[in-house]
Amino acid sequence: MKSISTKLVLWGLMNVAGGGSLAHATTDLPGGPAVNQLNLHPAVTRIAHEQHYLHWMMLIICTVIFIGVFAVMFYSIWKHRKSRGAKAANFHESATVEVVWTIVPFIIVVLMALPATKVLVAQKDTTNADVTIKATGYQWKWGYDYINGEGEGLSFISTLDSSHRALSDSGDVSKAPNDYLLKVDNPLVVPVDRKVRIITTANDVIHSFMVPSFGIKQDAIPGFVRDTWFRAEKTGDYYGQCAELCGKEHAYMPIHVKVLSSDGYKAWVDEQKKIAAAKKDDPSKVWSLPDLMARGEKVYAANCAACHQANGKGAGPIKPLDGSPIVLGPTAEMMHVVLEGRANGAMPAWKQLSDTELAAVVTFAKNHWSNKTGQLVQPAEFVAARTGKFPGQ
Repeated sequence: MKSISTKLVLWGLMNVAGGGSLAHATTDLPGGPAVNQLNLHPAVTRIAHEQHYLHWMMLIICTVIFIGVFAVMFYSIWKHRKSRGAKAANFHESATVEVVWTIVPFIIVVLMALPATKVLVAQKDTTNADVTIKATGYQWKWGYDYINGEGEGLSFISTLDSSHRALSDSGDVSKAPNDYLLKVDNPLVVPVDRKVRIITTANDVIHSFMVPSFGIKQDAIPGFVRDTWFRAEKTGDYYGQCAELCGKEHAYMPIHVKVLSSDGYKAWVDEQKKIAAAKKDDPSKVWSLPDLMARGEKVYAANCAACHQANGKGAGPIKPLDGSPIVLGPTAEMMHVVLEGRANGAMPAWKQLSDTELAAVVTFAKNHWSNKTGQLVQPAEFVAARTGKFPGQ
């Protein structure tokens, strides 16, 4: 049964694609969607393999029942049509027939439900995880926090690659790469053959964490935590997307999971911890304006430019930052905005950024483009702001 899907897909590709197999080989994305894909994503976890099996088993059972029922119906219509002199029979109900057509469907449903229930129970068993990661949905990016296991303490934001966003904004995608709108700056990295538990939640609206090759899809709901798990059997890059309509940037919220060997993952963890230690800022440090501007430019490009644009002019309902009264006004007002958000989440809160990053991006916005306020915000001011003490208040 499990080989049926592969055979049908190969047959379909040969008949539908014809001579275009070479084109498929050069444009398919390993671990992601394929050109003219006729089946589910190639499975790399046991759960995903079982889901494929259930998919084909139930499809075949339903197809057999469909063909059998309609064959009998059409045969009866043709064989006993009025033009051949057929006359309607006059008979009462048959207890035997009613018992048979009740018991047979019941048995079929039970036979379908048993393996499905087994897989469903396995999907919910998130115990004994080797690595636990919290995935937080933001409009419109993912935040990953390594909670338990190797890599504990690591934390970063994963955002759509800025070059892909620029390509989408240009309207010309004729030269789009295979991973168009799936490439991110910081992929989620996990070890192969290890049970990884994903805890999902959200910062603003409902998102959904879905990676088809792993057979996982779990909603991320503000104020709630849900969890799922996977154990990748192969190293490589695997892709998914937010599967919940979460706002106007929904299409720009990809998921990229990089599965490494045990040694490769250990090396990655060691490297990331060194990078995190090097980046760890002293919130009491007093920064100069040029240094904050340089740091803020990077923070802005990674987190703000997707909505407010690189030129600070905004787009549609997104308000511009260049010449904005809030940006040009007192620093406390802008600090409120970035910490608390505005317009019911249309402008999200950015509490997940460090105090230094927040100070840098606010300083950058206040002194870039035509905004030449000369105002400078120090990290220590954001430390105090998180406790409710804003400048001048």
